[in-house]
Amino acid sequence: MLHVFCDRKGSGKTKFLIDSANEKVRDSKGNIVYIDDDKRPMFQLDRRIRFISTEEYELKDCSHFYGFLCGILSEDYDIGTIYIDGLFNIIEGDIEDAAHLFYAIEKLSQKYDVDFYLNINFEKGIMPEFMKKYVA
Repeated sequence: MLHVFCDRKGSGKTKFLIDSANEKVRDSKGNIVYIDDDKRPMFQLDRRIRFISTEEYELKDCSHFYGFLCGILSEDYDIGTIYIDGLFNIIEGDIEDAAHLFYAIEKLSQKYDVDFYLNINFEKGIMPEFMKKYVA
């Protein structure tokens, strides 16, 4: 399942995502991955959570990011949850251009039984129609 948390910058989305990941690691049978554009949350996460900073990978657009996710999933068949903090800090582009990425992530989620949690800086009231089904 794909869960999207969107709100303005500074509203507490990252703290919520970190707390959620730390809570999930206690009960999860699968591995957990936390993806961010920098290393700031690394020491706030439980050591059992695989932390990946994308600043080293030059992910430019949606197709690069999708390939990155596929690489992560192909490396570890036991992943149950992937957290992505600040999607549009990781890739360039805007929300309207990302519809195909959301659909592709939804398909990955269904095919590999992985839950995805995404944070994006975007006001709920003006979100595109395609995204409404994913908003938590």
